[in-house]
Amino acid sequence: MLAVVAGGAIVVTREAVRAIPEHHLLGVAASTAHASVTGAKNILLVGIDRRASARPGEPTRADSIILLHVTADHQHAYLVSLPRDSYVSIPAYGTYRGGKNKINAAFAYGSRGHTGEAALEHGFELLSLTVEKLTGITPDAGAVLDFQGFEQVLQKLGKVCMYVDEDTTSIHVGHTADGRPAAPYALNTDGTVNHKIKGVTAAFYAKGDHCFTAAEALDFVRQRDLLADHDADYGRQRHQQQFIKAVLSQVLASPARLPALLPVIGRAVTVDDGGISLEDWVFAMRGLRADKVITVKTNGGHFDSESVPGAGSVQILSPDSLALLKAVRTDRVGQFAAAHPSWVST
Repeated sequence: MLAVVAGGAIVVTREAVRAIPEHHLLGVAASTAHASVTGAKNILLVGIDRRASARPGEPTRADSIILLHVTADHQHAYLVSLPRDSYVSIPAYGTYRGGKNKINAAFAYGSRGHTGEAALEHGFELLSLTVEKLTGITPDAGAVLDFQGFEQVLQKLGKVCMYVDEDTTSIHVGHTADGRPAAPYALNTDGTVNHKIKGVTAAFYAKGDHCFTAAEALDFVRQRDLLADHDADYGRQRHQQQFIKAVLSQVLASPARLPALLPVIGRAVTVDDGGISLEDWVFAMRGLRADKVITVKTNGGHFDSESVPGAGSVQILSPDSLALLKAVRTDRVGQFAAAHPSWVST
């Protein structure tokens, strides 16, 4: 969002950019090459959901993992989500000896034993190393988005409108017959559905055009359990990608609002600029527009789980998905998308 400027007009001032705090997220995963804003760029975006109900010291897992690939001409970008249940090799790090597990566990293993900003930095660093081991991609920059802070951004924006591509039922938000807020489902310790709670009606987002309030948006982008059987985490990924684009489009429709938004965004986002100032990122990406941001699905958007002892139900990335990640590394995602049109989210 910060790197895209409407109509080529620079609207972000130096003072406004400084509202975005910068951190050393990549650590040893950072590129050793001289940082340059030229050429193709890969940015690792991670969404976390640190809820108030979490126990003190409870590890934070990455709910969303997205590689944002910007082509060498800085005219097109691709959002490629890595399913959080992807079964991958996680490098040794700190007290963690390394091994195979779900990719979202990497953030937890890196962050354990730390709190606050240190937990974010170490969790992101191990996740970056894991992504690099899987894909060969060394991220050029990175950002962590806290879903709770994101709600404040949406409150500042007001309603965000988008097309909901399938009926979506919430497992988190509902109400009783007399209108009192209540959880519609009892959940297991891993957050999956255990059973429906009698007398509670779940929030429902019907297929079609929908304008979300901040609270509705945060609930909608969390949902995966009651989506169509073939969707599961892929459906949630797709909805998150679509929502990112909807927010981006709304910001670009009124770019004068961006400077006022940045302090709020700064409280929700932790950024590692990769040694390139945010002002330089903004200027370099000035030709990139919302309609040139394409979302691509790994595994063709189908979740085929496999049970692994010690890890539970996991997702194995297909050979074509690994080819997609290679295309990200070699700046050939456009060619891959042309050869796999069903993998592109419309």
